[in-house]
Amino acid sequence: MPVTSALLELRGLRVRHHLPLDDGSHALAAPAPDGVDLAVHPGEVVLLLGPSGCGKSTLALAATGLVPHVVTADVTGAVHVVGRDVATTRPPLLADAVATVFQDPDAQVVTATVLDEVCFAPENLCLPATAVLARAESALREVGLWDRRDDDPAVLSGGGRQRLALACALASGARLLVLDEPTANLDPAGVEEVYAVLRRLTASGERGVLLVEHDLDAAVPVADRVVVLDGAGRVVAEGPVRDVLAGQADRLAALGVWLPTATLAALRLRDAGVVLDPLPLLPAELTAALDALPTLPPPGGTTGATAARAALGPGTARPEPVVQVRGLTLRRGDRTVLHDVDVDVARGELVALVGANGAGKTTLAQLLAGVHRPRRRDVTGSVRVAGLDPRRARVRDLTASVGFVFQNPEHQLVTSRVDDELALGLRRSGLTDDEVAARVDEVLHRFGLADLRDRHPFWLSGGQKRRLSVGTALMTRPDVLVLDEPTYGQDRERAVELVDLLTALHDDGTTVVVVSHDMQLVAEHATRVVALADGRVVADGAPGDVLGDDDVLHAAGLRVPALARATRALRDPAWRGVARLADLPTRRLAGVDA
Repeated sequence: MPVTSALLELRGLRVRHHLPLDDGSHALAAPAPDGVDLAVHPGEVVLLLGPSGCGKSTLALAATGLVPHVVTADVTGAVHVVGRDVATTRPPLLADAVATVFQDPDAQVVTATVLDEVCFAPENLCLPATAVLARAESALREVGLWDRRDDDPAVLSGGGRQRLALACALASGARLLVLDEPTANLDPAGVEEVYAVLRRLTASGERGVLLVEHDLDAAVPVADRVVVLDGAGRVVAEGPVRDVLAGQADRLAALGVWLPTATLAALRLRDAGVVLDPLPLLPAELTAALDALPTLPPPGGTTGATAARAALGPGTARPEPVVQVRGLTLRRGDRTVLHDVDVDVARGELVALVGANGAGKTTLAQLLAGVHRPRRRDVTGSVRVAGLDPRRARVRDLTASVGFVFQNPEHQLVTSRVDDELALGLRRSGLTDDEVAARVDEVLHRFGLADLRDRHPFWLSGGQKRRLSVGTALMTRPDVLVLDEPTYGQDRERAVELVDLLTALHDDGTTVVVVSHDMQLVAEHATRVVALADGRVVADGAPGDVLGDDDVLHAAGLRVPALARATRALRDPAWRGVARLADLPTRRLAGVDA
């Protein structure tokens, strides 16, 4: 194959993973990706989209040589990185050419300090010590971790470890960066920082990026081209960002692919007879398109605090809390992680915990679920959940009342089959085998995992692992469900299904506490928002009140949700503050051309 100027060139790439069988042999999975042609040139960011399980992460691994040299699979077609044939070049010999950030940053952390971790790649390239340290300092400053260089990576937040993984990729000096959901665990400010770094890296025209990402509101401004895979792993769309995302929006929506919030809003408005042509991709474009219309129909729902109060009804007293936190202070070593936290959650509420990386959200969630049980000397204050003290309750009693979904689904997967994973928590519950089997079948079908029941959980895609982890938490039908980034790794269709399920659970009386960096998701579905900053509660109220307060957002390191960014600047005052797609008009307005 002739050498081209492409940093990455795929021709007819087809991958079939090996699935281990009980007799020691293996079966071949369905191909994903299947027959993909793709190129990444210097100076460009190529955005790879597709539904969960279509082979995006496998394609990323193939681009680094990890498939098939480390992850065994049958591979056909050709992969070339900076002119080198990946089929005959082992990953160590590609390390100076391509670097990757995995979907799970914990999968690539191997040392005891942040600085050592970033030095690891250039040291293995046998660079002089001065060059190694210079690269490490530059990379850590780029991602805002230079002041944490002496810390153990284990004490960083999930978002902090994600930034560390990116710093490692930068320090390698590779011309091709392969980033698999690099902002999945980052707060909105961190997302902006990462994409600012990518813009600087590609501006010189020397580096190229293959980006797998679902946060299109952040990714669209930096992407140059888009490649879309369908559920079978085949390319169904490819081209410039606007041509694909706006020009084929209906087709992509039908595939379950993520679209920018502004584009989703325009599609919904079109159904109400408000046609925006061309379809907007960015909030500012949506603002301009709406302001250019002679008339806007009234918003279709209640917004912000109004919706939250409507849920309770006028004069209705708040129900007795099922979650009660009083004066909670937690220390880890010489760091105070939570400071005098007071939070009540009533039965049937859907409460979002938001804040910057390291604000204490995951720690608080783990305390509520009894996953983190600190030493008595490290904690003051009280926590009660469903009448239990999570720090001291028996595990069996706690798991019957409280379900928990980890930020990383692999942290809670312990069996060798999907159906066994779901059944595990029920086998000591007193249910009959038939009752356990019926409940397992129900959850398998609800989460689209029925065809994967005998698959090893670690052979699932990232999105499928997430659905399995949520399913396991629901098996005991707990009174309280605590979830840490539940839509992480999900395609749009599955994310909508999952959030609709959580909404239905809370409508039925289940108390749901969600940790999320997705401000649009929070605006759409939460009944209340608790914002944390540096371990302290800085706001607690209705979504419209908290997410519409610039001072709170600044203090908590957050950003205005994408739709609210578009509507807050509109000339029509009735539209200012509309933050949910559900609040857009749903009926045609007389006199508005369709």
